[in-house]
Amino acid sequence: MASSSGSRRASASAAAAPAAATPPRVGEQIQRLRNERKLTLDDLSRAAGVSKSMLSEIERDKANPTIAVAWRLTNALGITLDELFSQPKAPETIRVDGPHDIPTLAGHDGQYQLRVWGPIDLAGRFEWYELTLPGGGALVSNAHEPGTREHLTVLQGAMEIEAAGSVRRLKNGDTARYPADTPHAIRNPGKGEARALLIVIHR
Repeated sequence: MASSSGSRRASASAAAAPAAATPPRVGEQIQRLRNERKLTLDDLSRAAGVSKSMLSEIERDKANPTIAVAWRLTNALGITLDELFSQPKAPETIRVDGPHDIPTLAGHDGQYQLRVWGPIDLAGRFEWYELTLPGGGALVSNAHEPGTREHLTVLQGAMEIEAAGSVRRLKNGDTARYPADTPHAIRNPGKGEARALLIVIHR
């Protein structure tokens, strides 16, 4: 009976033992970081002072790096050991930026304010802003690249567009589409604040 009881206690202890944590895929991490930096195996091997064959084995998870080797690799990749051994975060399906995450550009003497709604990786291709002009304020721009066009929708007040030798007045709710590859200007002819959505499409 004592033997049976001891066996049950051993089984219970085994069942209660926590499952071992999954070790980080260090090789996978190193390969991902190397590819992000556009480094070849030879490049990283030389930079870290680790043989190419060893690096290849580590990346394929056929060998685990020693702390010394891991330290040399992290130095070459510009990261810390903690970053190497941490699990990569899953990419965000929906990214949310709060009001304080949106950059704001202010013009000289408060002539205009631009809130940069577009992501930085689209800059120079497709940009959108919230433009605020105080009474009498203006956003005067030099010519952008050939083929660039702007689209402006007035959300509050009234604005005046000057582009390619023409001037047009816009009221609340109007949208203007015009070439922006010559000098152009957006003005607030009124006394109150005016707001608009400004989209810039580069060609």
